[in-house]
Amino acid sequence: MRRADQINAAYLVAAALLVLSLQWWWANSRGIAQIPYSRFEQLLAENQIASVRVGSATLEGELRQVSPEGFQRFVTVRVAPSFARELAAHRVEFAGVIESTLWRDLLSWLLPVLFFFGLWLLVIRKLAEKQGLGGLMSIGKSRAKVYVERATGVKFADVAGVDEAKAELQEVVDFLKDPQTHGRLGARIPKGVLLVGPPGTGKTLLARAVAGQAGVPFYSISGAEFVEMFVGVGAARVRDLFEQARQTAPSIIFIDELDALGRARGPFAMGGMDEKEQTLNQLLSELDGFDPSSGIVLLGATNRPEVLDPALLRAGRFDRQVVVDRPDRQGRVQILAVHVRKIRSVEGLELDQIAALTPGFTGADLANLVNEAALLATRHNAATVTLAHFTAAIERIVAGVEKRSRVMAADERRAVAVHEIGHALVARSLPDIDLVHKVSIIPRGIGALGYTLQRPTEDRFLMTRQQLKDRLAVLLGGRAAEALALGEISTGAADDLDKVTEVARHMVMRYGMTESLGQAVYDDARPGFLGEGLAGGAITRRCAEATAREIDLAVKALLDDAYARATAILQRRRPALDAGAALLLVRESLSADELPFDAEFTPALTASGPSSIIPDRATQP
Repeated sequence: MRRADQINAAYLVAAALLVLSLQWWWANSRGIAQIPYSRFEQLLAENQIASVRVGSATLEGELRQVSPEGFQRFVTVRVAPSFARELAAHRVEFAGVIESTLWRDLLSWLLPVLFFFGLWLLVIRKLAEKQGLGGLMSIGKSRAKVYVERATGVKFADVAGVDEAKAELQEVVDFLKDPQTHGRLGARIPKGVLLVGPPGTGKTLLARAVAGQAGVPFYSISGAEFVEMFVGVGAARVRDLFEQARQTAPSIIFIDELDALGRARGPFAMGGMDEKEQTLNQLLSELDGFDPSSGIVLLGATNRPEVLDPALLRAGRFDRQVVVDRPDRQGRVQILAVHVRKIRSVEGLELDQIAALTPGFTGADLANLVNEAALLATRHNAATVTLAHFTAAIERIVAGVEKRSRVMAADERRAVAVHEIGHALVARSLPDIDLVHKVSIIPRGIGALGYTLQRPTEDRFLMTRQQLKDRLAVLLGGRAAEALALGEISTGAADDLDKVTEVARHMVMRYGMTESLGQAVYDDARPGFLGEGLAGGAITRRCAEATAREIDLAVKALLDDAYARATAILQRRRPALDAGAALLLVRESLSADELPFDAEFTPALTASGPSSIIPDRATQP
C-alpha cells in the first residue's frame, strides 16, 4: 500500500472512532439506561412507568421515580408480544437486539457509485480521449510534444536546398547559444519567426534543425490542437504552453499549420469561430508579454500566409518571415545527396541529371523519389540503385504506374504513337524548348495512354511571349500530327487542349500579351502568395461584353497560330514523323538518343529563349 493510501486509511479510522465517541458521550450525557424488555414488562406490571415513547424497534420511557438500579429514564428494544408472554411464563429474562445496518446502507450507496466510476474509467474516458476531450482536469493542458537535442537528431547539415532560410535562422541559433555576445550592441532576439512555403518544402524539418543546432528544448504542437469544443480551452492551452516554455528557457515553441489558429478574424464570428478568436487573442497577448531576453522563440509554419490575421504578422510578434520555397536545380542536387546517403547507390551516380528531370519537386517529393527508386531496384534484385531506377521512379511519380496488361487495338496504338512523336518532333525542332528525354506509348496511371517526358536545361523564373507561343506549339503538336498522318483527330488530345487553353487565356487576360487589348488585366482571380490560386476557382471577367468577345477572339488567334506552326513543322519533317511513329510502335519507349530524327531546327518558325513544359498525358474521353 502506498503512503498516501495509508494516510487516508488512518484518517478514516480516526473519523470512525470520533463518531463512536460522540455517540457514547451523547448517550451518557442524557442519562438514559438500556434495560432488557423483560425488565420493562416487570416495571410496567408494578405501575412504575410514567410515560413511554414508542418507536419502530425501541421503546423509550421515564419512571415515576428513580429505580433501585439508579436510573429514571430508560430505553429498551421491543420483542414480539406473543413471544414475550411465552418467555415470561417460563421466567426467562429476555431483551431485543438492534441489528446494525450501517455497512449495508453504505454499500447500497457506494457500490453503484464505484460501478459507474469504473465504467467511466475503462470505457468512457478512453472514448473521450480519442475524441480529444480528455479528463476534466486536463482540458486546459497543452498537448505539446517536447523534444530535446538528442530527440530531434536534426542539424543544419541534415537540411539541404534552403541555404537562405538557414542563414536567416542561424542568427536565432546564435542568440540562443550566446545571448550576451550577440546582444552587446542592444539587439534583441526575434520574438517570432514565420516559416512560409508550399507543402513538403521542409518547414517542420527546418524548425527541428534550429532546436537541434541550438541544443534547446523544442515544444511542437499543431495549430488545430488548440481549438476544442469547450470555449476558453484553446486560450488555456496557449497559457500552459508558454508557461512550460518559460520553465525550461531558453527554448523554442513551434506551431505547425499556424493558419488553423491564426486565421483572420471576421465581424460576425459565432460558435467555434468565437473560440478561435479567443485562442488567437491569447496567443497575441503571450507574444506581447514574454521578454525576448528570456530566450523563448516562437516558430510558426504555414503554407497559406494570405489568410493569417494582420495583428499576428505585425512587427513585435512575428518579427521575421522566412520563405522556404521549392529548391532550384542546385538545391535539388544537395537534397538528393542527403537522401542518397541512406541507400546503396551505384558508384558515381549523376545526381545533376536526376535534378534536371525533377523541376518543381519539393524536398518531400525528392525523398519519396529516392525511396521509390530503391524499391524498384529491390524489386528487380539489383545490387545497387542506378540512374535507370531513378528515371523509372520519376516516370512512375509523374505519369503513374505502367499498365502493360491494358490491350489496345492496332489503330489506337498507332494514333497514340503518332500523337507522342508529334510532341517530340515539334519540341526537337524548337531550339530553346526543353530537351525531350523519353517518349512512351505504354499506358500509365488513370487514362494516360502515352507521354512525352522533357528535361529542362535550367530553372525558369520568367517566360517571354515568344517562349509561351513555342509552348503552345509543342502542346498542339500531338493533335497536328494526328491530323497530318492519320487524316483524323481523336480524344487523345483532351489534356493538351486543356493546358493550351489555360496558357492562352493567361496570356490574354493576365499577362497583357495581346496588342488589341492593351496592357490591361481582365482576370479577377489572383494567385495566392505562393503562386497558387483558389482551388476550383474559375476565371472571371471584369469587362464589357464587347471586350469579352475580343478576349475570346484573341485566345482563338493564339491557338490557331500555334496549331499552324506545329503543322508547318511536321509537314517539313514528315519523314521523321513517320519513322519515329513506326519505331515507337515496335519498341514502345524511346529515349532521347534513340529518336530517329536529328537536331536540325526550323529558324523561321522559332525564336530563342528559355522554356519549360509539363510532361504530356494523353487522356481517354
